[in-house]
Amino acid sequence: MQEPILVLAEHLKGELADITFEMLGAARKLADQLKAPLYTAVFGKDVAPLTSQLGVADSVFVLDHPQLDMPSADVAAGLLKKLVEQKGVSLVLIGGTNVSAGIGPRLSFRLNLPFVNFCRNIRVENGSTIFTSQLFGGKILSDVRLPENRGVVSVYPGSFAADAGRSDKKPSVEKVDLPVEETKIVFKRYIEPEAGDIDITKQDILISIGRGIVSADNIAMVEELARALGGAVCASRPVIDQGWLPLSRQVGKSGMTVKPKLYMSFGVSGAPEHVEGMKDAGLIISVNTDPNAPIFGVSHYGVCADLFDVLPALVEKIKTH
Repeated sequence: MQEPILVLAEHLKGELADITFEMLGAARKLADQLKAPLYTAVFGKDVAPLTSQLGVADSVFVLDHPQLDMPSADVAAGLLKKLVEQKGVSLVLIGGTNVSAGIGPRLSFRLNLPFVNFCRNIRVENGSTIFTSQLFGGKILSDVRLPENRGVVSVYPGSFAADAGRSDKKPSVEKVDLPVEETKIVFKRYIEPEAGDIDITKQDILISIGRGIVSADNIAMVEELARALGGAVCASRPVIDQGWLPLSRQVGKSGMTVKPKLYMSFGVSGAPEHVEGMKDAGLIISVNTDPNAPIFGVSHYGVCADLFDVLPALVEKIKTH
């Protein structure tokens, strides 16, 4: 039987992050295939109530300590190393997010195990686990086979379905007593970023615009379409760089990752950085004058036409129905 798999639960301001459930869902499938136990670790201050949501795991290990309110990467890696050695864990999954940044490579070094970054997919072949890592912003995908399925893996957010990691089942919870290392890095307070006018990550319908919109004056017709459909307007980076829409509306690697039910794009070429942020939308419809535009490669339906011909006709059609 494969040695245990451990997921480091990520949380912020008293709530578990979606990446936690993404990792749990992926790890549960992997653990079942390898016939391995699945563990979850929760480190922090006043985190015990979070354990009730981690029923996908076979066991949950909790370390609740006043000094672990947003612990540094060094402290978290030190605690994980002790837990991994204590519980005989062979594989550790960590979120590839700003909250958990730096923990993976430090843990890899301390355990002398391989580290896989930006993991987008996990599969098992003949008893060996294959991790697909994205390189150069997703331009290259590399399959990594870990010797004896042992290593540390940083999971790229949005790569797996979060719902697969949710369960009403009550997990087995064990409080662990591990010494917390002294550190010169101490969390003082959390500063909320300036809120955007609309959270595009929570929209079911998004109308996206790119360089083909030509001018900020033309955004009004796109907003009219968004209103007619009950959605919101978002954009690729060139539009944001021009200052035509706020940064909170940017979709892509340097912006937001979105998964609406409907994603319509007008004048978006489909650079890899943009596609990274919207490729998992339920239905993708794109309009572009270039038949070879990369956006058509991820679209379910494409219209090779001038967006200024399509937009008014589409708005008129919707209004009459």
